[in-house]
Amino acid sequence: MSTPRDLAIAALDVGPGRHVEAGSLALALAGAELIDLLGAGVLTLDGDRIVPGAPGTPADPLLDEAAAAVVRQAPHERVEDWLWRRGRGLSAVYLAALESEGQVTKPRHRWMPGRIATTAPTDSPARRRAADRLASGEPVLAVLAAAAGIEDGPAGDLPGLADEAVETVLAAVGDAVTELEAVRQRRSIENAAFDNIWRGP
Repeated sequence: MSTPRDLAIAALDVGPGRHVEAGSLALALAGAELIDLLGAGVLTLDGDRIVPGAPGTPADPLLDEAAAAVVRQAPHERVEDWLWRRGRGLSAVYLAALESEGQVTKPRHRWMPGRIATTAPTDSPARRRAADRLASGEPVLAVLAAAAGIEDGPAGDLPGLADEAVETVLAAVGDAVTELEAVRQRRSIENAAFDNIWRGP
């Protein structure tokens, strides 16, 4: 399993009272893809620019798709731009892939047979691996999970994170999620103001 798949499964496995927003998850998934591709040597970073590395085919088809989407001509794409471009609709892509592989299920309510509950991961080795990896406090997954709203994030410096390229990606994910949240809040305020105008005094 890949980091983005572990992240997607973890997002489906959140406890009650916690909501994972699709846009934040999509940005974190795009960042997770970049980190796995960096680890595989398929690409490198030149500052904050994504540069294609040694040719290679990742074992995961979605990572292969991500590698094929990398801009190959100079000037190469910035990490932040990649997150927004690749992240568009990425939550739904991973959910569809997990569903097609039988990794998730939509359980039915016993007391209302026709009603389907929220999608949840099946009890599988993939789910246990994602849960174990998250519980271990692995820095990369911990930061991505926090950015996606899956769980509370680690504070301060992260021990064991000595890779400058990975740090660049994680910082860009954090900035993008913060920017997305600011846009959400602004729209919420604008919508509330619009509703107040129509209601009148």
